[in-house]
Amino acid sequence: MIVVGFLAAFWCGALPFSYWIGRLTLRTDIRRVGDGNPGATNVFRAGGRLWGVGAVLLDVLKGAVPVGLANFAVGWHGWQLALVAVAPVLGHAFSPFLRGRGGKAVVVTFGIWTGLTIWEAPVVLGLMLLFWFRNVVVSGWAVLLMLASLLVYLLLARPDPTLLLTLLGNTLILAWKHRADLSQPPVLRSRKGWLWRSRSYS
Repeated sequence: MIVVGFLAAFWCGALPFSYWIGRLTLRTDIRRVGDGNPGATNVFRAGGRLWGVGAVLLDVLKGAVPVGLANFAVGWHGWQLALVAVAPVLGHAFSPFLRGRGGKAVVVTFGIWTGLTIWEAPVVLGLMLLFWFRNVVVSGWAVLLMLASLLVYLLLARPDPTLLLTLLGNTLILAWKHRADLSQPPVLRSRKGWLWRSRSYS
């Protein structure tokens, strides 16, 4: 049963909604826009706010739905739930639909944590992503520090082994997808540089 749950969650996460939105509605390959990432940020760039928000919602849902079902409907916990929770992130990052070259899996990360904690972890992640993005020059380090901040929160407020195991797998995948950024030092941004710059987080 757990194998079926993992595979279902993986293939759900692998659905490249942003790429399909680009192809089917915007008539463009979003991998040729911006940084070349097949994620929601480049849908914003290619199609504007409406299509970008749609892509974000779909990426959140493809993480939240399978994890939420495993958590609340099936009632899995422990390593079984952690395995299913990591699966959509893995599917998005290495989507077979895109020959293994998926997105950076940040938006779907918000989805799986919605399925695990409803609002709690996504709020922490959102606040910490904004904070670190404004304070660290390299976006990959902002993502990793966001996850480290969630770790601190969980250890203090919800030291649940299931959540900690999920966070470990989640962090390993995102670290790999941002490895080019992480090869650079985590330079702090000067206060004068606190201007929003468009980055790819999908």
